[in-house]
Amino acid sequence: MKNLMKMAAIAAVVTAGFASCSSDDEVNNSVVSGTQAALDQACADWKVARANWENTEAFLFGAADVYSIDPHTDTWPVAANDLAEVLRDEKAMSNLDNFIKTANAGILGYHGLEYVLFRQGQPRQIDQITNLEYNYICAVAKDLYYATSTLEAAWDSKESNAERQKIAKEYVATHLSINDDGDQQGKLAGFQNFGKAFKNPGTGDWETALDATREIISGCRDIIGEVGDSKIGLPYTGEDATYIESPYAYNSIVDFYDNIVSCKNALYGQINATTPNEKSLIYFCQNAGNAKLAAQANNVVSKLDNALAKIQAMKAPFALYFSDASCKVAIDALGELDDALGELDESLAGYAGNKTVEGQCQVINENYVDNVVVATYRMLADNAQKLYDSIVKIKN
Repeated sequence: MKNLMKMAAIAAVVTAGFASCSSDDEVNNSVVSGTQAALDQACADWKVARANWENTEAFLFGAADVYSIDPHTDTWPVAANDLAEVLRDEKAMSNLDNFIKTANAGILGYHGLEYVLFRQGQPRQIDQITNLEYNYICAVAKDLYYATSTLEAAWDSKESNAERQKIAKEYVATHLSINDDGDQQGKLAGFQNFGKAFKNPGTGDWETALDATREIISGCRDIIGEVGDSKIGLPYTGEDATYIESPYAYNSIVDFYDNIVSCKNALYGQINATTPNEKSLIYFCQNAGNAKLAAQANNVVSKLDNALAKIQAMKAPFALYFSDASCKVAIDALGELDDALGELDESLAGYAGNKTVEGQCQVINENYVDNVVVATYRMLADNAQKLYDSIVKIKN
């Protein structure tokens, strides 16, 4: 959920495997005792963990949506006034685990951390970080790790990490769902394995293998539209000049770029692939012996590379230059990419019921789950844990 709302996100905190960040000292507004090097490292680790998250945005269907993890961890813009008030309120901060269970999502997750860690694209000075802020970001970072672990576990068809499976099942059992208005809607659906369902048509949300393969395209189109129409478009057009992602770290353009990289990974069937994997959607379309599919797939590749180039060429930082003409160039390139994917998707839809295509889609989907979704979520959870560890180390 990428808008600022007053939302109450219930987030039960699993304690296994982590020491508490907070000490027995009375929480106060004194400056934390730590080093600038430690704070700088936490900021560097935030950027890595942030890139990992943005690389998941082509597949926010499934666990991220069903378990309300997207709004819980990535609501923005930050509710800056609310967060600033909380960070001066010792009473509100006296029981952080409980506070985070009921705090509005606009002060949590990646952007709650960003607000404390960064100013004007740079790490804050260590002598500006208070003990209140330190305790707060420790709790938020720990919560972020549990949320990302749940994503990995919920897509891992092999259930290969027992610790994260345990975290995920407790997370799902103890959190509440969040609707588009930020309201709590009762308990989440029970834990399920989306990776298994995606690989096995008819057992979950996808009736056929082709349905699941087309979901890959749909997930890409969702984030392409969001980047072009909302993330860049709303500030650029003046419709909402405050609607700027990652403004404190000056990370907006990197966020946009990584969002489209998530599409490239999904379509190419592998993280950081420079050419399509032989088990990928694009490779299949290029090599299926169908001239129309091949031309459409090649057009997607061309438009994808162009969109990435145009985003990279935007004038930075976006927080200061969101009305620059380079933004419109990027918006147009994203629109062309979306159109190209729409044409490819329409062609694929015509193969419903084709057994040969179903078989090829099965291969595509199995590769997608293992080598794109799970691989990305595992990296995400690993680096969320590293971020938590580095935040703990800010204080001597």
